[in-house]
Amino acid sequence: MFGIVRPCTHRLGERFKTEWMAHLCGLCLALRGDHGQFARIVTNYDGLLISVLTEAQSGPAPGARRTAGPCPLRGMRTAAVANGEGARLAAAVSLVLASVKVRDHVADRDGLLARAPIAAAARRVARGWDRAGARTGAALGFDTAVLLDAVDRQTDIEALAGPGTPVLVVTEPTETATAAAFAHTAQLAGRPGNAAPLAEAGRYFGRLAHLLDAVEDRSADAENGAWNPLTATGTPLAEARRLCDDALHGIRLALKEVEFVDGGLAHRLLVHELRTSVDRAFGSRSCGHTAMNAVGQGGGFGAPPQGYGQGGGNPYGGGPYGGNPYGGNPPGGGQYGGGQYGGPHGGGPHGGGPYGGGPGGPGGPGMPPQKPRRGLLAGCAVAVGLFCTCQLCCTEHEGPWSRKKRDAWCDDCDCGNCNCDCCNCCDGGCCDCDCGCS
Repeated sequence: MFGIVRPCTHRLGERFKTEWMAHLCGLCLALRGDHGQFARIVTNYDGLLISVLTEAQSGPAPGARRTAGPCPLRGMRTAAVANGEGARLAAAVSLVLASVKVRDHVADRDGLLARAPIAAAARRVARGWDRAGARTGAALGFDTAVLLDAVDRQTDIEALAGPGTPVLVVTEPTETATAAAFAHTAQLAGRPGNAAPLAEAGRYFGRLAHLLDAVEDRSADAENGAWNPLTATGTPLAEARRLCDDALHGIRLALKEVEFVDGGLAHRLLVHELRTSVDRAFGSRSCGHTAMNAVGQGGGFGAPPQGYGQGGGNPYGGGPYGGNPYGGNPPGGGQYGGGQYGGPHGGGPHGGGPYGGGPGGPGGPGMPPQKPRRGLLAGCAVAVGLFCTCQLCCTEHEGPWSRKKRDAWCDDCDCGNCNCDCCNCCDGGCCDCDCGCS
């Protein structure tokens, strides 16, 4: 699975998680339905944005969802998945994106692709995906030639680029291709007036995709001697971050011009989750304007707010936890530490929360009884079952022995980045906050 928009399901919330999975599974099944089982390997996170944008503009329609059968990646559960032209267009775009990625790896002679027979086979597969994407695109009125033309021009541009070449010259083909794909969702949804702002959002998204890929591959490309747009053009990381932040701002402004029926998920993915992707690529975990000061300097949090330094200006004491009114460091523990309610393990009248012996503790009326641990052999049998059905790596699951809820191994959870509550209104797609939170 590849793509730059990789949302944490915990951060999406129940509503958006369900919708996002519906589009992801819908894309996967559209690939299987139109192009066979093998095509499902090109399912990617960025391609499903096409399906999300189409439905966000047209709204729920009869036949927009269908019930899919059990799947290992859903823990062998059925689910309502996206169905229709948006999912099929997403499949066509995903095939072309995958063919581009394969060609890129062949050109860089990555791994086994450095061997001529394997590289030749990979090129044949990529050409097949190009033709398959073109067939589906033509059926939906979308000419994938604009995507393939971008690939051809990309090769020529990279051959001519060198120190001093603006990096945006290198990203232009990707911008043009994604702009065309985003704009066509307006035609599928019957809202041609949305084509211009969606093309603008797509152009900025293509810029982000190209730059973030370059940032993430920069070290590996240098080690392997592969071509990298930032290294080739001499673009510093600080400049790349500035261009990414400008693109984020451009996407936000463009989406405000789009007429959505329900733009909640589209806003969440293209505004908040994209910022998280940028922070992830640059190794920061905070807003872009603070991370700018730390790019290349070992951090992404910027300077601490005034009054929160190491000295006595910290309202909670000199150290990071000293004098915390919610802890128990100073004598008496502050207002809540070690007093009436205790800390998380304290001994107040409420039993210190989940670990105490009062009403809030295990076995009390506030918590359900815990399931007993499985034995060694039973746990091994469950572990094998979870592994063979991909639940260990792809879905939230119950621990084989402990029976506690566990996150998927592939779930790179980076929750907790947002320091405000402004995003609660995103359920209605109306969030206009400028906090930059993820």
